[in-house]
Amino acid sequence: MKTSELPKQPHRILVIDDNPAIHDDMRKILCPAAAPDDYLAAEAALFDSAAAPAETVKFEIDSAYQGQEGLALLKTALAEGRPYAMAFVDVRMPPGWDGVETINHIWQAYPELQVVICTAFSDYSWSDITREIGKTDSLLVLKKPFDNIEVLQLAHALTEKWTLNREVKGRLRNLDQLISLRTNELVASNEELKSANERLKREIADRINIENAWRLSEERFTKAFRASPIPMSILSLKHETFMDANQGFVELTGFKLEELLGQKAEGFNFWADFNDHATLLQKLSDHKSIQKLPRKLRHRAGQNRDTLFSAELFELGGEPFILTIVQDITEQTKLENQLRQSQKMEAVGQLAAGVAHDFNNILTVVQGLASVLLANRPPESKDRKPLETIVTASDRAARLVRQLLTFSRRQIFHPKPIDFGSNLAVLSEMLPRLLGENITLKIPAPADLPMINADAVMMEQMLMNLSLNARDAMPNGGQLTIMAEEIEVTAAAPRENQDAYSGHFVCLSVKDTGCGMAPEVLAHVFEPFYTTKPVGKGTGLGLATVYGIAQQHRGWVEVQSEEAKGSCFKVFIPALAEGGRPAAAPQPQSSATGGSETILLVEDEEPVRKFVSDVLRSHGYSVLTADSGPSALEEFARRDRKIDLLLTDMVMPGGLSGRELARKLLSEMPGLRVIYTSGYSPGLARNDLSLLEEGNFLAKPYVPSKLLQMVRRSMDRLPPADKTVLAN
Repeated sequence: MKTSELPKQPHRILVIDDNPAIHDDMRKILCPAAAPDDYLAAEAALFDSAAAPAETVKFEIDSAYQGQEGLALLKTALAEGRPYAMAFVDVRMPPGWDGVETINHIWQAYPELQVVICTAFSDYSWSDITREIGKTDSLLVLKKPFDNIEVLQLAHALTEKWTLNREVKGRLRNLDQLISLRTNELVASNEELKSANERLKREIADRINIENAWRLSEERFTKAFRASPIPMSILSLKHETFMDANQGFVELTGFKLEELLGQKAEGFNFWADFNDHATLLQKLSDHKSIQKLPRKLRHRAGQNRDTLFSAELFELGGEPFILTIVQDITEQTKLENQLRQSQKMEAVGQLAAGVAHDFNNILTVVQGLASVLLANRPPESKDRKPLETIVTASDRAARLVRQLLTFSRRQIFHPKPIDFGSNLAVLSEMLPRLLGENITLKIPAPADLPMINADAVMMEQMLMNLSLNARDAMPNGGQLTIMAEEIEVTAAAPRENQDAYSGHFVCLSVKDTGCGMAPEVLAHVFEPFYTTKPVGKGTGLGLATVYGIAQQHRGWVEVQSEEAKGSCFKVFIPALAEGGRPAAAPQPQSSATGGSETILLVEDEEPVRKFVSDVLRSHGYSVLTADSGPSALEEFARRDRKIDLLLTDMVMPGGLSGRELARKLLSEMPGLRVIYTSGYSPGLARNDLSLLEEGNFLAKPYVPSKLLQMVRRSMDRLPPADKTVLAN
């Protein structure tokens, strides 16, 4: 077994007190029962980690009830080579020696013993004790009744001090032996003495060189300290006052150099975690360096900065000083947080893309066929109700897919100037039915708000998600307040939110009187799929969707919440410059009609391909089908280019995408009309977003009427009513 692996011997402590209860208390405090093995095993199973109980300092306690008995135990321990590290001694122990007499006898036998004298009376003042015993650093006074933590701290500190004293004395003995050996060697030989003299001369020369190098190093340090852009300061360890600071530190804190010099750091309230200051000073006093400790620094103007704090102890003129180095990483932290959030949203967006593609293909068939069957049923048909239920369910499924794409900021959206105050008034009529009778809804009439450039449907979804989240936080009822106001964010305003920036905004606030959130929940509140609700009661997408909508509109979300005090969400959306007007209502689309042209349909999903071809043929079109890009090229060649329109999926097997297929066919037939369709959103599957501008992208799922309208517009070369054709 290696030396480092040998178990540590417990520190021996002698308790001298005439009260047996004191001995029992000391054992309970200093020798607590260890946690059972089955508890440790349970902990390991619960946290999925190996059971590894923390190392603790162990104590061996011996008891004596009179001073003479304690002295006898001390002498026995010395004879056995296992001396006591410290002793707790009561002042009053009738009828024998009192505490001071006992300590005198003990120190005559063993001066190295650390002693804590325990008393509940004022038998001796400190001056009386020092007069009887003499001035010493090995004695402390503990007042009864004592605090368990105080006893434990004294035991740890004094046994450690005793251990260090023994180590120091051992090293001094070794040093004395080495000096004696060296002296004997020098005396033994005159030649050795001459050699030693020569070495001494060289050492003197080296010392001179070292001093010269030290002066040069000091000059270099001073120049580097002054010129360094990294904030640095020098403090006196003894007085904890600033001795010097460079320009970087002055700029970081906002205080002038003359304001800092000679003042204590605590007077400037720099650090948000100043309670740890004493711990840091103790660590430096123990000659331990501090490297890149994350700390929050408060600027004179009030802004908090993220920093990495480093400190080293050095001596100058025999006095200890502290060199502090403070790296400002505020911008780096902000960028890292933004990168982590972006990576998280990107990963979930990729997941949503795969779900959307497969799910939208299924929904295209379900929604399309249900719409066809519903259109062919008279109003009195018994089948209408089930068919309407299927159509409604497929619409809800399609909205869920769009919601997945929304929080990843990849959903197609149509920003236009809207009056959010008017939208809020319309929604106020619908929200009471969703919230329930036990929740009081207050929506103060907003003042004249500026226009915002936003997607009205997404704004409605964002408000609904926040309202339903507030409802779930108030199961026993409460009050929900929704208001919108005009906000001006200045560059000088403190920004706790990394996404915030200066400008003119409309702020939507949703405040509830619900259960609130704990800090550990608040840290994950916008993460997708994170929910505190029971299984089956929530998807974890509601607030993530709110976050995604705000980001997609170049805004941000702030939240304040405390347990049992409710929550307040604030969404900031950039306001339009004065003069913005609501967009004109879209023109009604022409009804879907058929035709007799020839259409090449390229779709790798057989159910979708059959559904689309049936719809087109039922309206008079001639339809050719292919399940991949290469087979479509073969079909195109067999028809000798006699095709009027290409209707192709964007992502297909066979190594040829819909976009590449269209390029090949257009190179041979420039007048060919093309419609692209996909279960992905454009851009999510590396598709060209210019398709939205060209108005020839048809997103899945879609109903037959949308398909026929798109085909007819392309055939007639009419501009589309809307640049983006959506499922609904």
